[in-house]
Amino acid sequence: MRVLLVGGGGREHALALRLADDPSLEQLVAAPGNPGIAEVAELRDVAPADPAAVAGLAVEVGADLVVIGPEAPLVAGVADAVRAKGIPVFGPSAEAARLEGSKTFAKDVMTAAAVPTARAYTCTNESGTAAALDEFGPPYVVKNDGLAAGKGVVVTEDRDAALRHAAECGRVVVEEYLAGPEVSLFVVTDGEAAVPLLPAQDFKRVGDGDAGPNTGGMGAYAPLPWAPPGLVDEVIRDVVHPTLAEMRRRGTPFAGLLYVGLAITADGPRVIEFNARFGDPETQVVLALLETPLAGLLHAAATGTLAEHPPLRWRTGAAVTVVLAAEGYPAQPRTGDVITGADRPGVIHSGTARRAADGALLSAGGRVLCATATGSDLAAARGAAYQLVRGITLAGSHHRSDIAAAAVDGRIAVPD
Repeated sequence: MRVLLVGGGGREHALALRLADDPSLEQLVAAPGNPGIAEVAELRDVAPADPAAVAGLAVEVGADLVVIGPEAPLVAGVADAVRAKGIPVFGPSAEAARLEGSKTFAKDVMTAAAVPTARAYTCTNESGTAAALDEFGPPYVVKNDGLAAGKGVVVTEDRDAALRHAAECGRVVVEEYLAGPEVSLFVVTDGEAAVPLLPAQDFKRVGDGDAGPNTGGMGAYAPLPWAPPGLVDEVIRDVVHPTLAEMRRRGTPFAGLLYVGLAITADGPRVIEFNARFGDPETQVVLALLETPLAGLLHAAATGTLAEHPPLRWRTGAAVTVVLAAEGYPAQPRTGDVITGADRPGVIHSGTARRAADGALLSAGGRVLCATATGSDLAAARGAAYQLVRGITLAGSHHRSDIAAAAVDGRIAVPD
């Protein structure tokens, strides 16, 4: 199988590593890729959100499957352009990707499908936002209605800060706060059949103890030893299948990866958000534990044959990833610093580049590397991930020191 992978971040490096392990793989091409992906794939300098360019490359390399990693190409219609060439693609249409591209659209779908979620209002001016904030009370939850690279959400006790964020965004969704630990559940779907992957938990805030602003994600772990029994089955029944049915009813079936972000509340699981692609950095830990060949699974979803795919196989143990971020991230990350110690198994590239003059590895983004490790249990995986972090040198970099710590110590409680 010849596979074209679209994107160049940590999620795509994790996907590339698993795709490269698939015995059915003949060739892997990535556009644009990154220095880590270059170790297992041929890189092509094509803009990932350019539908015509990506579709043209897919034809040129004779791709049997195109896998779209990031959200921006999906919302831009890259999957539609590739499908128009008759090539199977893992990723929803632009219309279906509105589940991520518009928080308002996602809420409308959830309401129509009777999916359990937070009450919310879409607001476009200060008076409307203020009224919604006052109705729900603190903590205030304000979300940019459009794409914001995982940084468009503010959760705060400060009403003025919530109003400022809304003013900066223009169009926002104001929601009631959902209390309880959060879960990320990836679901592979062809629009009808739905295959859940292992639940994971990520860490959105930049600092230990969930301090500081939201980021694209500072670490993750899987599986979740504290998750309620039957959680995945309940979410598939009450969230995923009703959502897929509603998307079919609207004439815009969703095929690809449905990311279900959940809060486990005292009233049960409630949907925080939908995404239309694999999450980053949760992909790094979920795929580290997946034993089933990835290319075949994604091809089945892309060709409408997912119901015929064998049950997934998982490795025993656990996985943890810790994000190493550049100085100044998430506000104004510094780039161009030399990195050493990143050439070891488990170090996944998120924002790196090679210096043309001498091939030195440089930082080229806010989230630079992900130290990802597996172990016999969560404590062992966590220890191995931090051992990887300690072997990396990047001036001014920072990382959280508490990834998975609460889960290891048994300090995560599901509300009664």
